[in-house]
Amino acid sequence: MVLIIGGAWQGKRDYAKTAYDLSEADICTCAGSEIDFSCRCIDRLEEFTLACVQEGIDPVAYFERNMSDWRDSILICQDISCGVVPMEARLRLWRNETGRLCQYLSARAERVSRVFCGLEQRLK
Repeated sequence: MVLIIGGAWQGKRDYAKTAYDLSEADICTCAGSEIDFSCRCIDRLEEFTLACVQEGIDPVAYFERNMSDWRDSILICQDISCGVVPMEARLRLWRNETGRLCQYLSARAERVSRVFCGLEQRLK
């Protein structure tokens, strides 16, 4: 599994398409608390964690239960840990759960890359 992280609009998706020869059809975008792991690439994991927070689901436990489905995937997550800490408790929890999921995934990833200004920085 490959994990790609980075800030908003930093070129994570374009980097993944170029580096891993992906087409738009190869990429699924998270839009709720269920993930279509049949896609080669899963984008916007932070949207998945937000849905999990809203529905009371543990995102790490979800990934643990479905480990065999994502072991060969390319996962993309926006880094929402920087900047001002949200005042709303639910948004703080979202930030925490996204960080917790990224820690879980990065520990299991073959490769972790951070993308900034379209440039890859390999972390693992």
